[in-house]
Amino acid sequence: MASVHSSNEDLDTKEMDARSLSSSRHNSQGEPYIHKVGVPPKQKLFKEFMNTVKETFFSDDPLRPFKHQPKSRKLVLGMQAIFPILEWGRDYNLSKFRGDLISGLTIASLCIPQDIGYSKLANLAPQYGLYSSFVPPLIYAVMGSSRDIAIGPVAVVSLLLGTLLQNEIDHTTNPEDYLRLAFTATFFAGITQATLGILRMGFLIDFLSHAAIVGFMGGAAITIALQQLKGFLGIATKNFTKKTDVISVMHSVFGSAHNGWNWQTIVIGASFLTFLMVAKYIGKKNKKFFWVPAIAPLVSVILSTFFVYITHAEKQGVEIVRHIEKGINPPSINQIFFTGDYLAKGFKIGVVAGMIALTEAIAIGRTFAAMKDYQIDGNKEMVAMGTMNIVGSMTSCYVATGSFSRSAVNYMAGCQTAVSNIVMSIVVFLTLEFITPLFKYTPNAILAAIIISAVINLIDFQAAILIWKIDKFDFVACMGAFFGVIFVSVEIGLLIAVSISFAKILLQVTRPRTAILGKIPSTTVYRNIQQYPEATKVPGVMIVRVDSAIYFSNSNYIKERILRLLADEEEQLKAAYRPNIQFLIVEMSPVTDIDTSGIHALEELHRSLQKRDMQLVLANPGPAVIDKLHASHVANLIGEDRIFLTVAEAVSSCSPKLVEEA
Repeated sequence: MASVHSSNEDLDTKEMDARSLSSSRHNSQGEPYIHKVGVPPKQKLFKEFMNTVKETFFSDDPLRPFKHQPKSRKLVLGMQAIFPILEWGRDYNLSKFRGDLISGLTIASLCIPQDIGYSKLANLAPQYGLYSSFVPPLIYAVMGSSRDIAIGPVAVVSLLLGTLLQNEIDHTTNPEDYLRLAFTATFFAGITQATLGILRMGFLIDFLSHAAIVGFMGGAAITIALQQLKGFLGIATKNFTKKTDVISVMHSVFGSAHNGWNWQTIVIGASFLTFLMVAKYIGKKNKKFFWVPAIAPLVSVILSTFFVYITHAEKQGVEIVRHIEKGINPPSINQIFFTGDYLAKGFKIGVVAGMIALTEAIAIGRTFAAMKDYQIDGNKEMVAMGTMNIVGSMTSCYVATGSFSRSAVNYMAGCQTAVSNIVMSIVVFLTLEFITPLFKYTPNAILAAIIISAVINLIDFQAAILIWKIDKFDFVACMGAFFGVIFVSVEIGLLIAVSISFAKILLQVTRPRTAILGKIPSTTVYRNIQQYPEATKVPGVMIVRVDSAIYFSNSNYIKERILRLLADEEEQLKAAYRPNIQFLIVEMSPVTDIDTSGIHALEELHRSLQKRDMQLVLANPGPAVIDKLHASHVANLIGEDRIFLTVAEAVSSCSPKLVEEA
């Protein structure tokens, strides 16, 4: 029951505006005061629209630092917003450089062999993987807001890009157009990313749920590992399928078992895969040895290359890299398709690859930012990623993004700022200029082993188990994406992941939860009777909570759901010979908004209840809801005296004697 106010409080309350949230009205029986639900002050349409736009696109208030600043200072702040290096660079010192130097050298030792392998996933020559770890990291270091992300090609995006490109152009019969389409896709991937950042629409990447990402990444990891069996077993390219599904790949693998496998290649691959896995285990067991798995791939490349060189294993059928173009990135802007049939194809591939690359990078950036207790600006990240891929497409790079394995090594090596990316780029530059001829005898088997060891971590069994325990629908999304990738194709798996994520959103919007509430004994609190079995129903009253905004997509369902609950409750009361329901109280505190369809549904519910000699009562409608109830005159239809601040006050007003007896 509502408490009785003192006489002073009554006087103060009467003096307050009738639209105020704290205003009160006197109970008709002269008993306690019942609080009136306040109606927010009316806002002008333009101001309301601008507030909505601000909350949607500028919730972080990016212009706050510019307020009350002179023009010269605003110019400096503007440059720092575009190029964060100008802000943190002022405090840069030798101590920070020492950490960045060590971490930069460490991730360079990891990225060089990985880049050569990942370029093969994209069906590109090895040098393009190295190119993509030279220019993009330099751009990101100047424009990015994360201290820990290590930039370069990654396995999943490389496989996705290679698969989508191969669907349009065969890289073996038309390598020139294939390469041009790769640059075109990279250009549009960058345009997509930068546009999302500039228009502050980064929230779009959140539509791909965590569960779907876990399934997609796990499926992609298995697909990537299976693709490496070609190099790992020494199977000739002409005998290996171009499809990525597990059935086609395994058919190719076992179909070439009699005369297509090379035992020397298998020995080299298996030996170094074991070495890489042991190194990874050592680094995982003892964090002090984080550098062991970081340098293991480069050590493997050096040892295997030397072994093949001195034994002439290539003459025994061991496939080797043979040639990596020497020198830094040549310009490629003239190779991008800006006209013709391939323009639309490049755009389509670029949008898909760009979104996946962006999703992975933002997730990695947020993870390490949380570990170091700092914030990254999602929109700045998108602009930085987009810019580096636009520039990259013009300098012979393909889609680059944040790499989880390199970023983890970067973090553990003690990186302080994005300068570690600059150090890595310098090492890659030196490699391109002076060292690439030394990779001539590097066996393909070692590259396959490096990729297999790298992608194993993408299969997150613990995350999948946790998803199963928490949300079965999320688990369906996870498994749908997983099986879609491994049994059909990467793009179908991605489509399934996005589709199920959207399906969940639509299901939650169109079929919101409702609950019958009861009173917790010895309190004025009303809660879900399924969650709190001790909660008791109030005789003659049914209390229903709606756990969603009421829109055109769910208004009819909510109305019918409430009427079904009411019918079920009446049947139970009739069977138990208990009093009929006289009041239906709808708890509306979770209802954040309502549209015209929702208003119409409330009107229909009110009329339906009137035919049954029942009254509709509303409890705690929010500011947006109560404002629209008044604007539509539904508040008058229901009755001002049937809209309450709390469920307790609604029950108290509807059946005070029953409440006292309870």
